[in-house]
Amino acid sequence: MISSFVLLEVDGVMAIHARVLLPNELPGMAKDKSLSAVLEKVHNRLIYGFIHDVFDLVACYGAFIAKGHCFIDANKRTAAAAAVFIGLRLNGISLTFKDTALGQWIIDLVNDQQTEIEFSHWLRQLHNQNEH
Repeated sequence: MISSFVLLEVDGVMAIHARVLLPNELPGMAKDKSLSAVLEKVHNRLIYGFIHDVFDLVACYGAFIAKGHCFIDANKRTAAAAAVFIGLRLNGISLTFKDTALGQWIIDLVNDQQTEIEFSHWLRQLHNQNEH
């Protein structure tokens, strides 16, 4: 099942993180955090059949990268850019987001006000609206 999706890799997420950093923010990894372990959590969900489509995949990436706090700064922006913009695009999906809805979703995920399952449903619904 893994081969049916293009997956994010550590080097790619690191490059995205470098691009989303603002001038006053610190680059680099947080101490005792592993981006590889965060990405493996997503890949394990895929292996065990908990991810059924690209929206489940990118929702897990978004939630786990944001909540993993692997970077000193810009974890939420990295999660949004890596998961949604890159993860969807690599897998052939393009979405347009209005206002700050995506950012609010990532914040809500980090604060446990929403789940990755709800995030996946929202992404899927947004895609279906864009298709019509």
